[in-house]
Amino acid sequence: MLKRISKDVKKLEAANKGQVKAFNHILDIAYGRKGKLRWEIMKPLLTDPAVALPPKVIPAVEKSRPPVYSPELRALLASAKSRKTRPLALRTLTRPPKLPAEADIKSDEARLFGPFSKRREVNIRWRYFTEEWKKIRPPTQTLVREISSGRAREIVDSETIHGLGIRSVGFQGQGVYEDVGRLVGASSTALPLPRKGRHVERDGDLLNRAADPGRHKSRWVRRRYQSLLSRLPLLVYTRSSGSYSVELSPLASLPHPGPQCYPNANSVDLAWHGLEFLVQTKKLPTS
Repeated sequence: MLKRISKDVKKLEAANKGQVKAFNHILDIAYGRKGKLRWEIMKPLLTDPAVALPPKVIPAVEKSRPPVYSPELRALLASAKSRKTRPLALRTLTRPPKLPAEADIKSDEARLFGPFSKRREVNIRWRYFTEEWKKIRPPTQTLVREISSGRAREIVDSETIHGLGIRSVGFQGQGVYEDVGRLVGASSTALPLPRKGRHVERDGDLLNRAADPGRHKSRWVRRRYQSLLSRLPLLVYTRSSGSYSVELSPLASLPHPGPQCYPNANSVDLAWHGLEFLVQTKKLPTS
């Protein structure tokens, strides 16, 4: 016990000294990416009370029932945004890759080699279920998306979601997911300006970019939380289709980000890049 406490204290000290690996470890523990909290988030998703129990593989053995993949778990297993490894094909949930062909009594292999052991079939199904759900990053919460009259309405309140007959997960309605986004701050695609140009007026607005009150002042800390957002998948339930999908925050830092579209340069941008004179003399097209 003392050895474990000493190890945790060293982790905290390393995180406070700015070690990225230690800081990420602390965040993963706090937000349920590791440890006991991770299990508490995932446990409700490993069953589906809305469906009947599957039939027993071995009629005399109650524990021989195959695992149940809830709709939430299916979405998490099939999405790269919530997986530490490659996403699964949904067909593997009904027939694990390691289950041999002779497990199907109607197959040619079963006729040739004889029926496959039912006990081994149960073990293979449960082993595959356990191995794969442990590769999932637990969802932070469920977001219900309603689209009516061309407008999208997003609901995260736990009581409202429960009233719609949808299960809440993770830190549902506690504002944890939103707080992490505020710490990172709104992303901007505007080109960075020199320090002297930050108080220059652009299109009638002052360029003194006042920081968001919730945005953390330290760039290093913001980057750590950006990385955390890439490990905080969001379960999205679309009411019109009745299906789940997985999304990540647009503020998350991804290992291979896509191309960004920067805004068109205006007079201030051109001035700081030494091109305004060329535009005025019509040597450089403005469109």
